[in-house]
Amino acid sequence: MVNYAGKTSGMAIPLLSALNGNPIRRRVSFFWLGLYPALGVRAFINFLFESKKGVSMKNKYFLTLIASVITLLWLSQGIMAAKGIYVPLFTYKTGPFAGSGIPSGNGMADYLTMLNERDGGIGGVPLIIEECETGYNTKKGVECYEKVKGKNPAIINPWSTGITLQLIPKTPVDKIPVLTMGYGLSAAAVGSVFPWVFNYPSTYWNQASAIIKYIGYQEGGMSNLRGKKIGFIFLDGGYGKEPIPLFEELSKELGYEFFKIPVAFKESQNQSSHWLKVRKEKPDYMVMWGWGVMNPTAIKEATRIKFNMDKFVGVWWAGSEDDARPAGKAAKGYKAATFHGIGQDFPAIQDILKYVVDRGKSQVKDRSRVGETLYMRGVFNSVLIAESIRKAQEKYGKRVINGEEMRWGLENINLTSARMAEIGLPGYTNPIKGTCNDHANNGPIFIQQWNGTGWERVSGWIHSMDRVRPMLEKAAADYKAKNNIPNRTIPCS
Repeated sequence: MVNYAGKTSGMAIPLLSALNGNPIRRRVSFFWLGLYPALGVRAFINFLFESKKGVSMKNKYFLTLIASVITLLWLSQGIMAAKGIYVPLFTYKTGPFAGSGIPSGNGMADYLTMLNERDGGIGGVPLIIEECETGYNTKKGVECYEKVKGKNPAIINPWSTGITLQLIPKTPVDKIPVLTMGYGLSAAAVGSVFPWVFNYPSTYWNQASAIIKYIGYQEGGMSNLRGKKIGFIFLDGGYGKEPIPLFEELSKELGYEFFKIPVAFKESQNQSSHWLKVRKEKPDYMVMWGWGVMNPTAIKEATRIKFNMDKFVGVWWAGSEDDARPAGKAAKGYKAATFHGIGQDFPAIQDILKYVVDRGKSQVKDRSRVGETLYMRGVFNSVLIAESIRKAQEKYGKRVINGEEMRWGLENINLTSARMAEIGLPGYTNPIKGTCNDHANNGPIFIQQWNGTGWERVSGWIHSMDRVRPMLEKAAADYKAKNNIPNRTIPCS
């Protein structure tokens, strides 16, 4: 795990030593048993060895060592909580998805580090930033959660739909909010069912409906979608399958033909057979829900079969420079959804360069790549974290906040255009306002297009269809019934 904060003070052993001695000290040590469980373990062992004879010194040393380790671990967590607001970041900078995970992970860490270096944290409280490598693997992601949950994290960032689905049942028990920024379970937008999960600025279902609206606009109106054929190529997993119910429901209502092409993880870099099927089906449009190495491979294969790139639209996770750049000018015309600006011109990004990158406090290896799409996506994620912390501190005071207080901050976030300008990101994204029942903001998207060397914005803001919210509420109700989720008891305020 990468820790961006200072090292824990080595104070466990002196405290242990203070507990050695006569019966008076033993009685004092039982006070610590109630106050500090780990120290109490050491004191209890001390009591046993002073009360019983004939126990080998070797065993005593062994048990003393165990108690010392327990104490050190326990105190490390307590000291961490006392020092600052703990923000673990689940990242994947190794494995087949590292090409996408590295820039987004760097953007997340660098924005929070900038707040530490420039402002001393948030509200005078430093941020403790620690990365845990998941490799985009659900099992490793859950292991990361188990490692960090005892350290008083303000929030969890799974950065994976698969990991998110495993953590959703755990959050109400552990009282740690989960931010699934533009990913995860779409139904979690319904705060009355999922009070601990937030997927600002929008859900996959909202995005999918906005993409269909965009295609409708391109055809001259939504009624002209009837009889059209839309193909959907997706990473075969929880993430890729998430928007399918929405696409299928809209195909019934709007009259377009919808076909699916799943891409197994092991096939991500070998999609020739998938695109032969595309050529055979002759769709009017293709929509891609890919990630990592799947995206540039799909774009290259689309150019090989001479698919009209102007009618190929990717999810916002398939719109990075590294997705289109490998195909070069042949990818010209490819489009992708997004919800934020890019580039180094924002004052906040200039501060990241000044306080973090140029001082060697970032893992960014190429300064020129600061400001690219996925880096800015990571920044967006951390803006939501920081502004939610500020909101929580408005209510609870400028101090270290816990998960329950952070949950309130997330639910009451109000990121206006004016506030975006104040933090150095004017015009960066559409305003975001949370409510008790809306944990996604129903945010709009816009479409960007690859010009052969970079991205250009080619649409205004596109809002999702009105029919999406009722579908989300139904899906949330179904999830609640299936998983026996109790009614929300957390008050709205």
